[in-house]
Amino acid sequence: MEFSELDLGENVLSALDAMNFKECTPVQEHTIPVLLEGHDLIGVAQTGTGKTAAYLLPVLSKLCSGGYPEDSINCIIMSPTRELAIQIDRQMEAFSYFMPVSGVAVYGGNDGVRFEQEKKGLTLGADVVIATPGRLISHISLGYVDLSKVSFFILDEADRMLDMGFYDDILQIVKHLPKERQTIMFSATMPEKIRQLAENILNNPVEVKLAVSKPAEKIIQAAYICYEAQKLNIIKDLFSSQKPERVIIFASSKIKVKEVAKALSRMGHSVGEMHSDLEQSQREEILHEFRNGRVNILVATDIVARGIDIDDIRLVINYDVPHDCEDYVHRIGRTARANNDGCAITFVNETEQTKFYQIEKFLDKTIYKLQIPDELGEGPEYKPQTAKKKTFSRKGNGKKTGNKRKNFKKKDTNTTNKQGE
Repeated sequence: MEFSELDLGENVLSALDAMNFKECTPVQEHTIPVLLEGHDLIGVAQTGTGKTAAYLLPVLSKLCSGGYPEDSINCIIMSPTRELAIQIDRQMEAFSYFMPVSGVAVYGGNDGVRFEQEKKGLTLGADVVIATPGRLISHISLGYVDLSKVSFFILDEADRMLDMGFYDDILQIVKHLPKERQTIMFSATMPEKIRQLAENILNNPVEVKLAVSKPAEKIIQAAYICYEAQKLNIIKDLFSSQKPERVIIFASSKIKVKEVAKALSRMGHSVGEMHSDLEQSQREEILHEFRNGRVNILVATDIVARGIDIDDIRLVINYDVPHDCEDYVHRIGRTARANNDGCAITFVNETEQTKFYQIEKFLDKTIYKLQIPDELGEGPEYKPQTAKKKTFSRKGNGKKTGNKRKNFKKKDTNTTNKQGE
């Protein structure tokens, strides 16, 4: 379906035409008509499906049609991280280029000057406020934020927000909103806690659910079947003949991230680490250095998998096998973006074989197994059916999760996407 077939305003269609956006992604095709009709919505879709445009376009179209109070906050978009908030803000600026719609991004980790700029935007009544929960609550607590006229309340990556402990913050913000509003929630997965939140803040929502997309075919995927003690030496061998550039290494915990980053630094590499122990300002500085090429290797937990906006990642290394198929797709999806080539390598120790085999089954392909360098010794044999098993969850695989509530009008689709977010 093309955007011109949707009932979007002329200003929105002009912006899309200027950006050469013509065809909708599946999530846009199935959610934009629902949102234009005014329904609350739960969209179950992963990063990269075009969901940001799926909620921004109908909201901007409605705001341009008039009838909303001037000099008031009309839309709140909640984001779990500063990085995602910045991405949403950039898309908002692009889509609203031909529209008399104002916006302000509100997120933590800034100096006092930025805080004052945010305060000015909030007090003057920006049409669209894009905010992280903690930062918005900081402004609300100072008494100058009026959310009583908000018509649209949007939660992006709701599951990630709850994983980061923002459940109570969301409910606190909701208390300041009018009951008569349109509420939109997007989440990559639908665990019971998300359904509880939906029951509390949404009114008879339509549910649109898309299957998890497979990784782009142009991503070269490979794996080393190895012992845990061999992993660092394999990295050392990989980078011995060619200097690493634009490499992200994902590890399962912040403790392991710190250990791997320290070991790579001792090898003489320019390394940055990204995990939840860092302040927001520190995370932004590391990402800035990584974008500029002063840091060549970024070692990170999954906090980066959905939040980083860098198109030319050359190599992704899964130091540990991801916990589930969806996290694998998110991780390796950082490479081979914007028509660039990319490679993803996963290290699989003897206790991770069952998890990795489940990923292969989900992808419906056998991932090529690389030979461990002779000087590092032999690795374990790949026997996932008999390997020591660990708990494995295939969340976000397009199948039903949790109990479907009676007040959910569910709309399923098994289509996958080709257009990025």
